[in-house]
Amino acid sequence: MPISYLWSKMFLTDRRFMWLLLICNALGTIYGYIWYGLQMEYTLEHWPSWMVIFVPDSPTASLFFSIALLFLMFPPRSGWLQLIRKLMEALAVVTSVKYGVWAVTMIFWGQALGDTLVWEDWMLTVSHLAMAIESLLFVRFFIFGWKSLIVALLWTLLNDYMDYSQGIYPWLTEQLVRRLDQVRNFTVCLTIASTFVGGLALWQARYARRSR
Repeated sequence: MPISYLWSKMFLTDRRFMWLLLICNALGTIYGYIWYGLQMEYTLEHWPSWMVIFVPDSPTASLFFSIALLFLMFPPRSGWLQLIRKLMEALAVVTSVKYGVWAVTMIFWGQALGDTLVWEDWMLTVSHLAMAIESLLFVRFFIFGWKSLIVALLWTLLNDYMDYSQGIYPWLTEQLVRRLDQVRNFTVCLTIASTFVGGLALWQARYARRSR
């Protein structure tokens, strides 16, 4: 079996694999919300309660991808569900690429500044890279368009604004907090880059389908 089979349509859209992927993402989402639990509690105590939705970045990204997978497995017929599907797909791609890369960058940036890596850092590295990769592998099966992609960009930029203007960004190590302006600038640039990558992957997938 050639290795290319692992990212072929036959393999990725096999119902057994998709169920496995959905279960893994659902478990990762639950773990992520538990991981953010203390920060969510702190936010609810010190900020308006509605701000808490902007706290758990990575688990919300994996939640978007899980919902997108469900829509792919069980395509809706009604118009408004179609709109929700497109939005969830666009959000899944943009946020999964962004927070997948962001988390890994923060881990190794912190390590370069003197932090010690533990086993959880390696687990988070693998899981977050998987988030970014899976979203780009599945973008060719999604149906969202440029309008949904722009909405996803605006939502993610709003998340960045809330994180760094209100101080509800993911808790960082002391070394990174000292460089918060750099972290903020990198985060915003990564949002734009992730949207560009998502749009490029979408264009490439559609171009490939037209060329057949």
